[in-house]
Amino acid sequence: GAEGIGLCRTEHMFFEEDRIDAVREMILAADRAGRERALAKIAPMQKGDFKAILREMHGLPVTIRLLDPPLHEFLPHGEEEIHELAAKIGVHADVLRRKRDALHEFNPMLGHRGCRLAITYPEIYAMQVRAIAEAVRELEQERVRVQPEIMIPLVAHARELEILRRESEEIIAAVGARTKMPIGTMIELPRAALTADQIARDAEFFSFGTNDLTQTAFGLSRDDAGRFLPEYVERKILPSDPFVAIDQDGVGRLMRIGTDLGRKTRPGLKVGICGEHGGEASSVIFCHEIGLDYVSCSPYRVPVARLAAAHAALGAGQGPSRTA
Repeated sequence: GAEGIGLCRTEHMFFEEDRIDAVREMILAADRAGRERALAKIAPMQKGDFKAILREMHGLPVTIRLLDPPLHEFLPHGEEEIHELAAKIGVHADVLRRKRDALHEFNPMLGHRGCRLAITYPEIYAMQVRAIAEAVRELEQERVRVQPEIMIPLVAHARELEILRRESEEIIAAVGARTKMPIGTMIELPRAALTADQIARDAEFFSFGTNDLTQTAFGLSRDDAGRFLPEYVERKILPSDPFVAIDQDGVGRLMRIGTDLGRKTRPGLKVGICGEHGGEASSVIFCHEIGLDYVSCSPYRVPVARLAAAHAALGAGQGPSRTA
């Protein structure tokens, strides 16, 4: 019963067995020319994926998030894997180890990922945007109706989005696709929510990344907090696990501020959420209360999200307009 894809995670396409070596070649390249040669091997596969997804959706919206995780996630870490890859691509194992160590980050969740990668290595997002635009143009030629949206993740400063939007629009124009492709961002950092009026100048939609927004608002690691959060709930310090239900007083206030500021700059701005909160009933009702347009969640949570949206609609006139 979903009415679109709210979060198409393009990094999952990079991990496929027939692509990961080209991704690793890109990471190991010494310069931009080398990275572009490696990315050229991935581009036709990405385009094929986007064509298949958009064709399957029959004109329903598909929000495509550009590459988000840090590059070290694509490199092997165990010694056996390092030696296997070194032999496969013809480099010394020490080269791989040095690159792995150079990319190591103490806190990669707050590190060189998302749009920060594209500022440093613009060729990565350029390849992805071109693949989307070419997929759209070829489907247009087949008279297939499509509704793609391009999401730029982890924006903290309006200038990041301004630069990446301009570069993306230049690529789309050069490809010649006619279909409108809105460009927006995921609001997952407190600074982004607090400066949403500036970010909305270049964002045609917002999607609150509530998993990361909760981590950054609380200063909690989602992967580690499970060790002590149950006691916080048991002792009534918190009403519920904030990674299960939206913390309406803190994270929710950031969402309200971000939504209001964004729509002050861009009236009618489409706003939704992406994350497991999108399939939790009280969170969906809260999203309705603050005027969000849609919720996005894992497929198995869609029935819960639809039921909660229906309850919100019956209680207040209408709920979030769609579920993705």
